[in-house]
Amino acid sequence: MRMKRLSKYDKAKEIKRQKLLEEIEDRKLPYLTPEDVEFEQLLKAKYSKLHLNQASCVPAEIHQKVHQGLTALRDYKCFAQDLVQIKGKDVLTPVYRLLIGNPGHTYRYLDTRLFAIPWPTHGAEVMYSNDEIGKACQAIKDLNQYLHEEAMKILLNRHSAGDEEMGFVEKPTSTSAEGSDSVKRVHCNQSNAGTALKNRTSFNVALLNYMDPSKMTYLKEEPYFGMGKMAVSWHHDENLVERSTVAVYNYSCEDLGPASDQRNKSSVKGRDPTLWHVGLKIAWDIATPGLTLPLYPGDCYFMLDDFNMTHQHCVLSGMQARFSSTHRVAEVEFEWLRQFWFQGKRSAKLSNWWFGPMAVLENSWKEMEQMTKILLCEINKMEWSLEEKQKIICCLLPLLEERQEMRKIWVVRCQSRLANNLPADEQPECRPYWHEGDPNMPLPFDLEEIVSLLRNQLLPKDEAD
Repeated sequence: MRMKRLSKYDKAKEIKRQKLLEEIEDRKLPYLTPEDVEFEQLLKAKYSKLHLNQASCVPAEIHQKVHQGLTALRDYKCFAQDLVQIKGKDVLTPVYRLLIGNPGHTYRYLDTRLFAIPWPTHGAEVMYSNDEIGKACQAIKDLNQYLHEEAMKILLNRHSAGDEEMGFVEKPTSTSAEGSDSVKRVHCNQSNAGTALKNRTSFNVALLNYMDPSKMTYLKEEPYFGMGKMAVSWHHDENLVERSTVAVYNYSCEDLGPASDQRNKSSVKGRDPTLWHVGLKIAWDIATPGLTLPLYPGDCYFMLDDFNMTHQHCVLSGMQARFSSTHRVAEVEFEWLRQFWFQGKRSAKLSNWWFGPMAVLENSWKEMEQMTKILLCEINKMEWSLEEKQKIICCLLPLLEERQEMRKIWVVRCQSRLANNLPADEQPECRPYWHEGDPNMPLPFDLEEIVSLLRNQLLPKDEAD
């Protein structure tokens, strides 16, 4: 039986989406393209924190190495579909993805955590399965550095211009002694702003996407504006440092290939359906027109400051196969062990780096299980008063209930039909897992009986009986 569980956030989002669809009914909302006279005005007024660098702005050496690297990663079958959860259901992504980044970093989206294949880093010993994968990771790291420097330059230019939307400080105007103190404060604020901007643009992971329309059997129609077929639906990028920039590099393969058949040549208002586009809109706003921005090979765009929080974006399909490299400042979070083995042995095809940290983490997890058993034994000793026991149980019980619930969820996810149909080296492994009576484990895998006993000890004696 499949377990369905929607978070409060997902429920709120779904309610908003349904309300929006009901409000617009059968009509389509307006959107603009660069061909429209009002495009630039709307871009500056409502989408000012979106910045585009055309391919000609990017050094030729970066283009060459990144294109070679992305192609090599595809040819070595490094990209894979992710088994994610949407509205409590298991879904296999139509987009093939790969995470590369700082050693030890991850990125979580749609209840699935990706573990970054480390790019070459001083002080970190990284072994790749072959030299071409190592070169590709270095190329993505070089691109990452370029995008960081460009993002800093864009933001500092806006800072110098006193861009209030970015929350920057005003420039001093007084020349008095009091004004001198003001200048010092501003210089201090500028220094602090520079540090904050660096933190928000020091991308620690790059999420690589590969999309081939000829192999994507179903592309959903964009529902609100009639923008055409979507490869990626409307969304915010998740689990990022607050107000951090997201930088995206686009590379569409030059030959159209088999995707350029007649079914994809249907006219879409104001835009060339052979080109990939990014669609943009203000989140949950039907009064402001949306935008579509064509993406040519080598173009990159930046979602600055809080743009990713206030706006949503989607990816509109072109006819060529397309790579994108999206650079982010990902948050560091918990819940790693089961997430790692849920990816099967996927990362081992590229590098063995993660197996060392996972072994350390698994040892720590075993210590946690042992300490839990010691605490359970301790509270059953006669010298504890009823009040003292109940106080400890009140602290311990919610943690064990959560542990039990998460184990049930992961068992179901690992045994789903989609999981069993994945290639053998990508199939989820339910780990940590052990059978009843395993002498090496201090507690049973199924904690239901322990949880039930603890609950009963919290009840009045007549109810427990």
